[in-house]
Amino acid sequence: MARTPLSSVDSAWLRMEDPTNLMMVTGVLSFEERLDPRGLHKVLEERLLSFPRFRQRVQEPPFGIGPPMWTTDDRFRLDAHVHRVALPQPGDKEGLEALVSDLMSTPLDFSKPLWQVHLVDYGGGSVVVARIHHCIADGIALIQVLLSLTDTSAEPQQPPAARPPEEAGESSWPALPRAVGRLAEAGLGLLRDPSRALDAATLGAAAAGTLAQIAMLPPDPSTPLKGALGVSKRAAWSEPISVAEVKAAGVRDGATINDVLVAAATGALRRYLIARGQDVRGLEIRVAVPVNMRGTDRGAELGNQFGLVFLPLPIDVADGRGRVLEVKRRMDDLKASLQPAVAMGMLSLIGYVPSRVQPLAVEFFGSKASAVLTNVPGPREQLYLAGRPLARAMFWVPQSGRLGLGISILSYNGQVLIGVASDAGLVPDPERIVSEFEADLAELIRPRRSGGRRRRPAKPAAD
Repeated sequence: MARTPLSSVDSAWLRMEDPTNLMMVTGVLSFEERLDPRGLHKVLEERLLSFPRFRQRVQEPPFGIGPPMWTTDDRFRLDAHVHRVALPQPGDKEGLEALVSDLMSTPLDFSKPLWQVHLVDYGGGSVVVARIHHCIADGIALIQVLLSLTDTSAEPQQPPAARPPEEAGESSWPALPRAVGRLAEAGLGLLRDPSRALDAATLGAAAAGTLAQIAMLPPDPSTPLKGALGVSKRAAWSEPISVAEVKAAGVRDGATINDVLVAAATGALRRYLIARGQDVRGLEIRVAVPVNMRGTDRGAELGNQFGLVFLPLPIDVADGRGRVLEVKRRMDDLKASLQPAVAMGMLSLIGYVPSRVQPLAVEFFGSKASAVLTNVPGPREQLYLAGRPLARAMFWVPQSGRLGLGISILSYNGQVLIGVASDAGLVPDPERIVSEFEADLAELIRPRRSGGRRRRPAKPAAD
């Protein structure tokens, strides 16, 4: 029986599992045509199972000493991980969102490999809901895994050969120097420009300074987005939005698509908090933003290889264009930051500390933010799964620690969707945040559609 230790970062995500925050990445793939269950089964068998990790379960070490191990599940059956689900009548979007919410609230079976796929008949088409534990891989890698199930034409292509362990992310328990060494390997903006290259001592000092900055960040302010968590989740997502229109909305100010989308998410949270009675004068809240730390040649690796930046959102800025400009300024400042590399090193260390200490380390991260915000650019072309065109895609990463809100933005085939996952007690109506996002983004896009002049940015103010 093959056994491989979890990496320290993967082990950290395993230890973060809590009834109030299950460490699952959830993906929703929508099709306007009905998927053949046998065709889906064949694709999963040929492609998903080419990653050995999806046949392996986690085995805890004897007496809790040493790292947990990946071990091949000798009783593995694909049928135990693929389920047909029927929505209750009328089988509409509200019912689908309720199903996804229930699945987000239901833990995976730790006696088996930590993933499940649910095939749902939806209208005249189908929806595939995939749940995969974060200890297998981070959200970016798992999106790549799900996309590896697809083709660029309706005719299925030759499935990949089974991946050897090293290509399938069979990472061993890394030595601490390797985790620290990744600071230099992924020096982000400081090292991308050779004219700004730092020697090892300077880089180490910069990393230490960044660690101190993170440690000294005060806890995020108390708002309706923070509080005690329960075990129930809620999920909602938007209708497709044109990427071209989002891009055009930022052209005048030199803002990227990402800047505009994050500004719209900020506006949505502003509107939502005001509706909940929050005074937004002078208010900013932080979101934890995952940053991919893989090299361009390592995008298909499993495992957790990402850092975090803590982005302060200018909730107090009322004017849409002013909010775009302020978000752009803050995003630009973070692009040259060592925060992602330092955070990844800290996550690696969490995997080494005793299990009784790990909740304190997780709480350290959770106190610095009010939400997790992910923005992943997906494929630009039409994709097919089992011969059926993929219409839309959405995903959510888990909210670790005491965080009760996750905002996901994913683009695909010229469209972008936003999804919100929340603790049902803190934010019982995530569809309202989605609606506010759509409204805020429409206001940013409208001046470009009409050709009219935009207003001058206003100073921060409350409604």
